[in-house]
Formats: sequence, C-alpha cells, structure tokens
Amino acid sequence: MSRIKFYPLKLTGMIQIDPFCAEDSRGFFMETFQHEEYQAAGLPTTFVQDNHSGSHRGILRGLHYQIQQPQGKLVRVVAGEVFDVAVDLRRNSLTFGQWHGIYLSSQNKTMLWIPPGFAHGFYVLSEWAEFIYKTTDYYAPQWERTLLWNDPVLAIQWPLIDGCPPQVSTKDAAGIPFQSAEVYEDL
Repeated sequence: MSRIKFYPLKLTGMIQIDPFCAEDSRGFFMETFQHEEYQAAGLPTTFVQDNHSGSHRGILRGLHYQIQQPQGKLVRVVAGEVFDVAVDLRRNSLTFGQWHGIYLSSQNKTMLWIPPGFAHGFYVLSEWAEFIYKTTDYYAPQWERTLLWNDPVLAIQWPLIDGCPPQVSTKDAAGIPFQSAEVYEDL
C-alpha cells in the first residue's frame, strides 16, 4: 500500500500529493519522494534540477513557463504559506486555458505535480515563505515566457492581502495576456 497519497485535480495531469508524514513529540519525518510510488502513480521519477526561493509577504512570482524545453514541476513549501496557481497552456488539452489554485504551506505539507505545458506562479501569504521545486528539464532563459498574472480572461482569484496589489518583478508586470500568449501545440 502506498504511503504517499496522490489525488488528480481538475486540470488534466495535475496531481495533489500528500506525502507520508510521521509526527511525534520530537517533531516529524516526511517522505516526499519515493521512486516506486511515483512511478506507480504515473509521475516522472527523473528530475534534472532543484530550485529553492524565499519571498516576503505580498510577493507574487509568475506566471512562468518555457515554450521550448517545457518543465514539469514537483513543488512544495517548506516555510510559510503560498497560494499556488497553474494555468493549462496545452491547446489540445480538455482543460486548456483553465487555472487551478491551491494553498501550499509548511503546515499542510501538501505537494503539487504540475506537468509540462503549464504556466506556474505563486503568491506569498505568510510573512516569509520558502518554496522548493524539482523540474524535469533545465532552466532555459531564452525560452522563458511570462503570462500576465492578472489577465482578465483567466480571472485568477488571487487571495490578495487586504485587496492590495502584489509586489511583482518588472518582468512579471510586463507579462503577456492569455489571448496573445504562445501556447503548446503538441503536448
């Protein structure tokens, strides 16, 4: 029996992962990746890059994707809390143009599998958050694209603190609207 739990989400191919976690008076032990269990769930077992970011409250990072060398991402939060969002950019997908948001935190220990072909971003709700993710392909800045985080067509319901606009990078502020964005034709 699998100790790690896998739950398909509304966007085709996205999976919520609840890792095995044993807790006692000393703290906890968590199993976040196990080759055989991921393979049995149909998820990748080969990752080529690990990334770790830290961000202050109110920061929004994304929505990023690589139009070539698309990256599948296995994401989790190890400190704090974020609202994590993925947008399906695979034209042939039944969920093309749809988004899904989920709260990830060090408290709930929930993880998320985001397949290649999605734009991805997150908004920090806690004073500080640390976000870790594994990727199935290498970072390729020449292929990186940014989808506009507040695109009116997508209408992502970001849980903005006190309704205030998030802090975004110059690159993210200049994101492309969904209707003009490059999308994946063959994924």
